[in-house]
Amino acid sequence: MSENYRVMFAGLAQDTQADDAQTKLAAKIKAPHSKVTAFFQNKPLFAPCAKDKALKQAKLLASVGIKTKLQPVKIDQPASLADTASQQRDEHIFNALDYITSSLIRIEEKLDDLEQRLPASTEQVSATDEDAWQNDDLLLDEELDTSIKKRSNTLLYSLIAMVVILLVVLGLSFAFPDLFSFLDA
Repeated sequence: MSENYRVMFAGLAQDTQADDAQTKLAAKIKAPHSKVTAFFQNKPLFAPCAKDKALKQAKLLASVGIKTKLQPVKIDQPASLADTASQQRDEHIFNALDYITSSLIRIEEKLDDLEQRLPASTEQVSATDEDAWQNDDLLLDEELDTSIKKRSNTLLYSLIAMVVILLVVLGLSFAFPDLFSFLDA
């Protein structure tokens, strides 16, 4: 991890006026005059950077007549707040996952206890109930078939007999039209 540096105001060179240095610096780096004025009040003008870049910034300021010093800045300083928040968030997530996992384990243990408490006879009764249910369906189907056959046989035979009689009468009326002449009168 390399260390970053920030260029800070240290003073003015001889024969340099503060107002003159401020206007030259503002024109050279194309920054607002208020930001340059803040730099003269020990506020940072540039963001922290590598040592090589910080030295170039110091040369630029020296060309305008401003003395500077390099102040080491740790990289983690601005990110520390984000890291702290991220660590807290991660900790909350891990706590929630731990709680969920432990809850699932407790539920599984309770299910195992309930399963062990159930007697084996209830499992056998449920198996016999299934068989009885299947047998009931077969008996139910047979009863319906039997009752329909008894009622429908007599009705069916009587309908067939009537249709046959009517067909015979119709055939005779076509074959022997004189036979049923009394119906015409």
